[in-house]
Formats: sequence, structure tokens, C-alpha cells
Amino acid sequence: MELTEGIATRSSVRGFKPTPIPAALLRQVLELAGRSPSYTNTQPWEVSVVTGAKRDRLSTILHDLAAAPAPGQSEVAAPLQWPAPCERRAAEHNARRFKTLQVERDDAAARNGLRLMNYQFFGAPCVLFLWLDKSLSEWSTFDLGLFTQTLALAAHGAGLGTCLQASLTHYPDAVRAFLGVPAHKRLMLGISLGYPDPDARLNSYRSARASLDEFVSWYD
Repeated sequence: MELTEGIATRSSVRGFKPTPIPAALLRQVLELAGRSPSYTNTQPWEVSVVTGAKRDRLSTILHDLAAAPAPGQSEVAAPLQWPAPCERRAAEHNARRFKTLQVERDDAAARNGLRLMNYQFFGAPCVLFLWLDKSLSEWSTFDLGLFTQTLALAAHGAGLGTCLQASLTHYPDAVRAFLGVPAHKRLMLGISLGYPDPDARLNSYRSARASLDEFVSWYD
């Protein structure tokens, strides 16, 4: 796939086939992601790749916590409020997405069901957890964002789909305990990874994008 085509056509996938990803292909995608730039070449990212029986057990643990529901304790603070343009885009996005999925605003059960699908990794056979050492600064968070985008594009170019999920950071202690990750590593993001299911209704939705003049200022 040509690079600009990949950038233009990448989208979040929320319905996957159960087909396992070959180990060699996983390594290829992650090695490409590792080519991402970083502050003074520190390459601060760390990745846990979870598949097979461990993937299934971890999904059960997280789903049970979310279904309880246990309060989330994400180590990445959510914004208390958005600037007006961001808030408008988020509201429009949620309204359009639920309309596409034919979920009514007052249908709490259906909305909760969609929320819990996050913890089943939308059926993906592989889930990635991205970590940073807790001693690192915001520059390393920026670096991790670059790594994440490169990973998503590399996966897309290989015929795979990704869903970047803040929800998978809600129970960091449970993920750390299950995977044996040290306490000084901060869980920054979870990514469901697999082959997209073209028949999944969740994959029929496409988010809108702001026009160029909404986010670019020109100075002559």
C-alpha cells in the first residue's frame, strides 16, 4: 500500500475476525513502529503483546471489572473539560456513531453493551499494551504518540486493523499483575489488533475530519 493511501484510508476497527496473526507479521509491524522518531533517540516505548489463552484470560478479568462496574483508575488523566471546538467535535462524533449503529440516546443497555465490547478487544486475537516508565516526561508521551501512529499505519499496510483504546487503561493494576509488569511502568494505551471483519456493523462508521482551515494558521 502506498504511504499517502494508507494515511488517508486508516480508520479505527471495532470488529475483527478471530484469525490469528502470524508471529512474523507481528514482528514486522512492531519493527516498523520502532523506526519512529523520539526525543534524543530515547525510544521510550515498551509494548506487551498478548495473544492466545492469555489474551482470553485477561479479557475475562477486564470485562468482569468493567461490568461490575469497578471504578476506573487510569494513570493517564482525562481532561476535565475540552476547549469548545474539541467538545463540539466529540459531541458530533458520538451522535453520528450511535446513529450509524442504530443505538438510541436513551438506550442505556445498548450503550453499556458497546462499552463492554472494549474489554473483549472487539474480537481481535491480539491486544497490545503500551507502557512508559513513570519517571519520563511529557516529551516521552509525545514520542509514544508517534510510535502509536506508526504502528497503526504499519498494521494497516499489512492488512491488519487497529483500535486505539483509552478504556483499556482503566484497570492498570489488573493488567500489570496479570502480565507481571513492574509497578514503575505506566499503562498508557491498549490497542486491539487483528484482521478487520468487513461485515461488522461497527466497522461501517467513519469519523469526520476538521477542514484544513480549522486547524492551520498561515503567516506570509
